[in-house]
Amino acid sequence: MLYDLLQKLGKDFPIKGIALVTVFLTGFVLTFICLRVFRKLLPKDQGREFAVNGSLSEGKARGAGLIFVTCFVFLAALFIPLNVELVLYMVFIYLAMLSGYFDDAAEVPWGNLKKGLIDLVVSCGIGYTYYHFNSSDITIGLFNWHIHIPPVLFVILASALVWASINVTNCADGVDGLCATLCIVSIMLLGRLLDSSNMMSMCIIMVGVLAAYLWFNASPSTMLMGDAGSRALGVFLALLALKSAMPIAYIPLCIMLIIDGGLGLIKVSFIRFLKLKGFMKNIRTPIHDHVRKNKGWSDTQVVLRFVIIQIVIGVCYHLGGM
Repeated sequence: MLYDLLQKLGKDFPIKGIALVTVFLTGFVLTFICLRVFRKLLPKDQGREFAVNGSLSEGKARGAGLIFVTCFVFLAALFIPLNVELVLYMVFIYLAMLSGYFDDAAEVPWGNLKKGLIDLVVSCGIGYTYYHFNSSDITIGLFNWHIHIPPVLFVILASALVWASINVTNCADGVDGLCATLCIVSIMLLGRLLDSSNMMSMCIIMVGVLAAYLWFNASPSTMLMGDAGSRALGVFLALLALKSAMPIAYIPLCIMLIIDGGLGLIKVSFIRFLKLKGFMKNIRTPIHDHVRKNKGWSDTQVVLRFVIIQIVIGVCYHLGGM
């Protein structure tokens, strides 16, 4: 997948040939060095009382998303010819990261209302920015259907996509290596749908910085991305789906993030708002906790099996759309 992105970029990317690979390697090396140097400044994880093996995270550096998202934004500004649209996207991605980081660093975790309002601002900002610089036309790739959505409805739906993506990615961050690896796979799958060389360049940079983070987050991890990383990645994945003009592709190409983190949101919503106390009572959420606790999967099995499923579904989607 990454090779295909590099090949596609080579046609019209402003930096040709070996320089493109240099951009990717720069992302990896810079992030690796920054994580090594600045990890001591990150807050320490307190462990999660209700998570499976949550106590194993206690004392680890948390909020590494502050470092790798900063590296991503810096490299994007350095290597990509930014315009107003892209700058606004970067601002909202960084805002999502900062909100997550301050929550990570807070002695008392932020309440859902404060985080929800920030997520709303970021989601609506991305949704409106995309519509303002693009259009409200979408394509359903497998059937090649072209649909025009009324602008107001489109902004609402686009904002809802970003909001959902922030939260499912955040909820899926609970097993060493899982969230970052799934995000790398989904970024490469979504990247194949893009026509913008600038957005594809961002994909390459993000994969590079996440690869460096995974060096430290592979089981057994020494640092965690925290909300700072997962929330920013959620924004980025939704943005890729929007910029592909095929936002519905987010569902198959991020399906394991949706299943892992999204079912927990559905369960909580049904119990809290519809008073269905027995809803999904035999299923522990996030799903990565269910398969570890109820099915006896190891952390490594969770990561590999979730990633395998995502790759299989993603490849089938792309082959079906050829």
